[in-house]
Amino acid sequence: MDEQAYVWGTGRRKCAIARVRLFPGDGKIIVNGKPYQEVFPRLLHRQLIEAPGRVTETMGSYDTTIKIRGGGLSGQATAIQHGIARALVKQNESFKSLLRQEGLLTRDARVKERKKYGLKRARKAPQYTKR
Repeated sequence: MDEQAYVWGTGRRKCAIARVRLFPGDGKIIVNGKPYQEVFPRLLHRQLIEAPGRVTETMGSYDTTIKIRGGGLSGQATAIQHGIARALVKQNESFKSLLRQEGLLTRDARVKERKKYGLKRARKAPQYTKR
């Protein structure tokens, strides 16, 4: 295949948005122009990113380039995981049931709740004083 033949997927989590491209290759993962080990030093985040490849047994089959913005490291890692899973399903429809079983295709819709007036945070009220 030529260099332009790729499959893409978009992953989201909290405020992080990951644009993932899968190319046929030998398993390199590049995040914003750097190897993913540099961007995500924690082992847990690396395992999250590798999970779709482990589940589908395609770890060394695709080179992955990712552009991510917004959110923190944990949100970004799970957004990348979501994007890779979606791209793998586009590549091979038979992966869908495997990835769905592991919960990798479900978008985690939980986002930070906004602060309300009269409260200290989204739900924490100031301490009640009787007198």
